[in-house]
Amino acid sequence: MHFIEPGMYPIRILTAADASAYRSLMLEAYEQAPDAFTATAAERRAEPESWWIRRIGSADGLATSLGAWQNEQLVGTVALEYSAKPKTRHAALVLGMYVQAAQRGQGLGLALMKAAVAAASSRPEILALNLTLTEGNEPALRLYRSVGFVTWGVQPQAIRIEAGLKGKVHMSLSLS
Repeated sequence: MHFIEPGMYPIRILTAADASAYRSLMLEAYEQAPDAFTATAAERRAEPESWWIRRIGSADGLATSLGAWQNEQLVGTVALEYSAKPKTRHAALVLGMYVQAAQRGQGLGLALMKAAVAAASSRPEILALNLTLTEGNEPALRLYRSVGFVTWGVQPQAIRIEAGLKGKVHMSLSLS
């Protein structure tokens, strides 16, 4: 299923066949933007292929990953995780958002986020999207706000990075 095609970047749901491309892109993300993720590149590099396949999309329908492509190369991605718990299955988590540096500033991040919102909205039980970002990541904050996400809190000292401790900004988007 294709969602949005911003110029030359078709966006579609990733499948197990995309696992190698997804792993390569996300390892690049962990290396290039280590402050944006709670896991390290070394931790993710150690994950087996089966972990990456589950991350792309689980058989139980609790995970979906979207990818943006340029000339058959994966250049951007965003993932959705859904809860199986009755009390929280109305909200999905947005994670793993990354666009390669060469493709930034062209609206691809916005297109990926709109595709994620569309994918979540296609599930009638999903009423909200939640995400976190590291304090100080102003480009990501602007992007998420442009889609309609609102900040509802900041977890202080949530992650330890080379520069010290940083908080995690919590944001939500109502789909109802």
